[in-house]
Amino acid sequence: MFRILDAGFLAPDVKRFRIAAPRVARRRKAGQFVIIRLHEHGERIPLTIADADPQAGSVTLIVQGIGKTTKLMNRLEAGDALLDLVGPLGQPSEVERFGTVAVVGGGVGTAIAWPTAVAFKAAGNRVLSVIGGRTRDLVILEEEMGRVSDRLVVTTDDGSYGRQGLVTTALAELIAAEPIDRVLAIGPVPMMRAVAELTRPHGIKTIVSLNSIMVDGTGMCGGCRVLVGGESRFACVDGPEFDAHEVDFAVLQQRNAAYRKAEGASLAAFLERPDGDLALAHAVACRADATEETAR
Repeated sequence: MFRILDAGFLAPDVKRFRIAAPRVARRRKAGQFVIIRLHEHGERIPLTIADADPQAGSVTLIVQGIGKTTKLMNRLEAGDALLDLVGPLGQPSEVERFGTVAVVGGGVGTAIAWPTAVAFKAAGNRVLSVIGGRTRDLVILEEEMGRVSDRLVVTTDDGSYGRQGLVTTALAELIAAEPIDRVLAIGPVPMMRAVAELTRPHGIKTIVSLNSIMVDGTGMCGGCRVLVGGESRFACVDGPEFDAHEVDFAVLQQRNAAYRKAEGASLAAFLERPDGDLALAHAVACRADATEETAR
């Protein structure tokens, strides 16, 4: 069992958790993820490790409440516990001194891009960042991204904060202003596809994360199979990061929608009667309390 040390909302339905997981914290690298399970009857879901503190023995997860399990997790607070937290899983981000790197985060994708931006800066790169959201409330980690960026551009679709417009427009201006050696783009599939098409004519190596398509995180279910360079790959074990210019985004979008109906039904049932699952999740914390007391 893994105790939640801190929890707080960054934006509507987007919550940051700091969780005690010493072994994962020691081994984690940027770009990797964990599989969590809230209680014995809960599903297993993959979540990118946003940050880790090896000395404190904690990892940070940023969760957007979209489906049943993420909405249930976002009802938990400090002192609650997760039943399982397994990782780090997946291939780490490719990090070296490339020169000038542009990091693009759309919505909660900023939480996934942030740890790699930190690693890029630590490797000696010049980091240009573009983060965006539909509205001001959905722009997250602006301060954190600002600390690791030589330049940060914030955009909102409705113009309620920063510059009005899409992240791709801001990225196009950065590309026109100076040579960029690599782009990392993480966010909704249409956004990543648009970035790939923007950078393709310029020959800029562009990396995207396909974490949103993952299901069991081990390669066993086949649910995250995508075409990359004409070959079948698994996002969870071969990725989650891939060369954007080789990803078949049409297949990716089809795969991403495969479980939408079942996910919608599960979420509707949970929202109608959330107390049962919440009680199961809170029972994990009670068992953790008992285990810790016995250990003393």
